[in-house]
Amino acid sequence: MEQMLLNRVGKAKSAEIDAALKLGAYAALEPAFRMRPADVVHEVKQSGLRGRGGAGFPTGLKWEFCATVPGSEKYLLCNADEGEPGTFKDRFILEHDPHLLIEGMIISAYAIGATQGYIYIRAEYPAQRDILEKAVAQAYMRGYLGSNILGKGVNFDLAVHTGAGAYICGEETALIESLEGKRGQPRMRPPFPAIEGAWRKPTVVNNVETLAAVPFVITLTAEGFQKIGEESSPGPKLFAVSGAVNKPGGYELPMGTTLRELIFDHCGGISGGRRLKAVIPGGASTPMLTADHLDVKLDFKSLVAAGSMLGSGAVIVMDDSTCMVSAAAVLIRFFKHESCGKCTPCREGTGWLYQVYRRMLNGQGRDGDADLLLRICDSIQGKCFCPLGEGAIQPVLSSIRYFRADYEKCAGGGCGEKVCRPMVH
Repeated sequence: MEQMLLNRVGKAKSAEIDAALKLGAYAALEPAFRMRPADVVHEVKQSGLRGRGGAGFPTGLKWEFCATVPGSEKYLLCNADEGEPGTFKDRFILEHDPHLLIEGMIISAYAIGATQGYIYIRAEYPAQRDILEKAVAQAYMRGYLGSNILGKGVNFDLAVHTGAGAYICGEETALIESLEGKRGQPRMRPPFPAIEGAWRKPTVVNNVETLAAVPFVITLTAEGFQKIGEESSPGPKLFAVSGAVNKPGGYELPMGTTLRELIFDHCGGISGGRRLKAVIPGGASTPMLTADHLDVKLDFKSLVAAGSMLGSGAVIVMDDSTCMVSAAAVLIRFFKHESCGKCTPCREGTGWLYQVYRRMLNGQGRDGDADLLLRICDSIQGKCFCPLGEGAIQPVLSSIRYFRADYEKCAGGGCGEKVCRPMVH
């Protein structure tokens, strides 16, 4: 597949507007503006584009919900709060092709009737924020943002907003709360943001990669976009690959590429000539898979059938030297730290999970610890205010499911492996 989302990455001064224009930036605006807003929404619906931030909700359907709500004050928010462990694919666009993101936001705003947009970028991305702010200023100077864009009567203002430094702000309603100047905690839904979002107005929240795909839906048409990838999950997908592979990094591949193709054909196989033990296919909050799942396709439908999720497309690879108790413990420590504290099951449950793992890895494992962890997970599962708690238990559930032997080694004083390091505060 020819590169689309990463086509300008690595090109000289690709983040600068002059270079970006020579490479085709903003070429989709004219054909988009020749269409009625409702027709743009329909085109995106027909393309089958689904959200690339984790949930995979149909993009055009979300736009339609917002576009049909009466009222002229609507907002478009870009979720650039890329805070989940293993996830770094949006950073390539933010650093190297910010004008692709801006172009996608202009088209999206036109489609839903929004005149104000915000890029909510994580606090830990200061360099990327500076690049974005410069790109936004350049787009204003060239008439791609502001009033009467390209003389077509389209108005759209865009600002960059630095996030609160909290993982929870990647959840769309917590992002909205933070944008409004409140504590970043999730809201009760319904109403959903498309009906009542930022400042209680209709709001669309889309991920960086989702918005960056929109210009290609316009230029290729929905029919052309559907020809890429799987029928149920069309289009290109960015994968952020880390861990025990020879060539970690960002890869753009068609939806439906298998784990085997990604790890062995594109990433050069397992580093050090070792064997694959486990892989997390969609970021820290998605269930682990094993070497038996190498032929599973990386798309929404196939991964759910295999017992996991595509999530953000962050692929974390672990070789046969990895202690899965330690791997799950590291992720639980993250989720415990990032729990916003709004609901008891997540706030207390992640803390109890961490305490058990800490005891196990400090040489005080006991028979039955795996079952104890499962009981704590049961007290969290399906009982939390937002998906954070649900995602937090996935490393625990899947590591015990597939690698219970590693947990049994920790009983009675620990396995003594060098990879099992004590967990201290």
